[in-house]
Amino acid sequence: MIQRQTILYGGPGGPFEGVAAFDTDWTDLRPGVLILPNVLGEKEQDRVTAERIAALGYVALVGDLYGQGKRTTRESPDPAVYMNPLNADRPLLRDRLFASLAALHALPQVDTARTAAIGYCFGGKAVIDLARIGADVLGVVAFHGIFDPPGYAYPMPIRAKLLICHGWNDPLAPPEAVTGLAAELTAAEADWQLLGFGGAGHAFTDISLKTSTRPGFGYDANADRRSWAAMTGFLSEVFA
Repeated sequence: MIQRQTILYGGPGGPFEGVAAFDTDWTDLRPGVLILPNVLGEKEQDRVTAERIAALGYVALVGDLYGQGKRTTRESPDPAVYMNPLNADRPLLRDRLFASLAALHALPQVDTARTAAIGYCFGGKAVIDLARIGADVLGVVAFHGIFDPPGYAYPMPIRAKLLICHGWNDPLAPPEAVTGLAAELTAAEADWQLLGFGGAGHAFTDISLKTSTRPGFGYDANADRRSWAAMTGFLSEVFA
C-alpha cells in the first residue's frame, strides 16, 4: 500500500517540510526520486505526483525549498514571494537543494546509490542546478523549466544525465534560452537530451491550468502524457 509521510529536515533558512511516498509492502531498498515543485511550493498536486512515482516502484520525496509553512497560491498577492529570493541568490538555492537531497538519502527505504530528481517550472530550474553542482544523483528531469545559468562556477564534466521536457511556445524559456542551455550542457560534457513539444507552453503538465487563456501558459494533455512516458523510460535507464 502506498503511504505518505511528512518529513521534517534542516538546512539554511529551515526547518523544511516535505512529503514522502512509498509502498509499505516493500522489504528491499528502492531508488529514490526527489520532486521539486513549481513557484507555489509543496502542495497536494506534488503529493499526488509522489504517489505516482511510488507506484513505479520508487521512493519519492517532495522537497521544500522555501521553509516550513511558506507556501503560496495563484491567488496570492505575489505568488513568487518565496521564489524570488532564491532566484536572486543561487548559492542559497544550491545549499537548500543539497539539504533536500540529503533528506531523500536519509529515508530508510532509499537505495542511496540510485537517486534522481524531477522538477516543474522553478523546480525544473532547481533540478538542472542539481546536475550543475555535481549533486549525488544519477539523472534529472526538468518539466517546463527555466534555463538561466546560476552565475557561479560548477564542477565539470556534469555527471548526472539530463532530460529536458520543454513546451516550445513557453515565453519563460524562448528558443535562445533553449539553445543557450544546449550549448552550456554540451560544453560541460553532459549526457543530455531535449524533448520539445510543439504547440505547448509553460506549465503544460499543470491540469489546474486546463482553461488558462494566458498566451503561452496552460495544460497540454499530449505534452503531459508524452513527457511522463519519457520520464519513466529515463528513470528506468538511469536506475538500471
